[in-house]
Amino acid sequence: MGKITKFGEDGEEVTMKETPTSHQPEAQDDVSMADAGEEGEEGEEEYEEGEGTKVRLLPGSTPTAASFEFLDENHTLGNALRYVIMKNPDVEFCAYAIPHPSEAKMNVRIQTYEGTTAVEALRKGLRDIQDLCDVVSDKFLEARKDFTEKKAAASA
Repeated sequence: MGKITKFGEDGEEVTMKETPTSHQPEAQDDVSMADAGEEGEEGEEEYEEGEGTKVRLLPGSTPTAASFEFLDENHTLGNALRYVIMKNPDVEFCAYAIPHPSEAKMNVRIQTYEGTTAVEALRKGLRDIQDLCDVVSDKFLEARKDFTEKKAAASA
C-alpha cells in the first residue's frame, strides 16, 4: 500500500512514492487490544490486508482512556455504539468521529472511571449492540410470522 498509481496528462501511468499520512504505516510497536487493555501499554494494532481486522487501538492510549479506529464503518455504527457505551455507568466519556468523508474510517474515544478499562467498555458496548440486534431480529421474525398466519387465515 506504499505506492499510489496515478495517470499523467498523456495517459501514461505514474507511480507516486509519497502516500497520504493516513496510508503510511506507523513505526511503533504492535500491541493487541487485549494487551493494551490489561497492561496499559501504548501502541497500536496494525492492519493486515485480508486478515479481517476492523479495529485497532490508536497510539497514546492508556487503560482508562483510549481511541480506536474502525475500518469500513460510518455513522450507523458510530452513533449506536456511542449511545450504548454511554449507558455503561463505568464510562465517563464516549464520542466518535468520521475523520474525513472520503476515507472509510471511524474513530471512537472512550474514557472510563478507575476499575474498568476502555477496551472492556468497547467490548461490552459491542456485545450490547449485538444483543439488541438479536432482540429486534427475533421480534421482527415473530411479527412477520404472526402477520403471514393471520393473512393466510383471512384468505381461507
